[in-house]
Amino acid sequence: MTIRVLLADDQELVRAGLRMVITDLPDLDIVGEAGTGAEAVRLAGELRPDVVVMDIRMPGMDGIQATRVISETATAPPRVLMLTTFDDDENVYASLRAGASGFLVKDMALVDIIAAIRVVAAGDALIAPSVTRRLIQEFAERPPSAAPGRRIDGVTEREREVLTLVGRGLSNGEIAAHLFIGPATAKTHVARLLTKLGARDRVQLVIAAYEAGLVSPGSS
Repeated sequence: MTIRVLLADDQELVRAGLRMVITDLPDLDIVGEAGTGAEAVRLAGELRPDVVVMDIRMPGMDGIQATRVISETATAPPRVLMLTTFDDDENVYASLRAGASGFLVKDMALVDIIAAIRVVAAGDALIAPSVTRRLIQEFAERPPSAAPGRRIDGVTEREREVLTLVGRGLSNGEIAAHLFIGPATAKTHVARLLTKLGARDRVQLVIAAYEAGLVSPGSS
């Protein structure tokens, strides 16, 4: 099955680099390109891509606003990968809260960006455990619209433990080892949390753990 990709970046050079690589891949197809957030929203609705590679910083409507509109208005919203410079962009946390499934660093190898598109298209989140820990430490104490104290009703005590560990950046295997349970059991708990909390992916579970007060910046 071909993954339909929409590129949204105001830098033609960035889009051109991705376009050159994706054009030669049989499982990826660029269905459109946008230079602004507003254009990305329009094309996402018209073209119904599977994945939108979205720059955070664009003129007018930025990538965060565009991601929020796409996530809230589309019947079956595409997965969104944000393009950012991790070391100096403090909007990463906000973009994830807006509905993005992960983020890409602009200077990473093109082969890694392509792999990331495939990962997200498959329904997974592009947040490695080590990056999750850094994400929380660097950004979680400064989200402009965070609401600590979020209720997580209907979650069992064991699921609460699992959610806490997800929020700390542990993988399913690490969670299993920490709680002395099997990896399959850990995976089942994570799947149930996704359903109970209405989260699309692991990234949103991290956010839920933070907003529920289960983890805090710098926790490990």
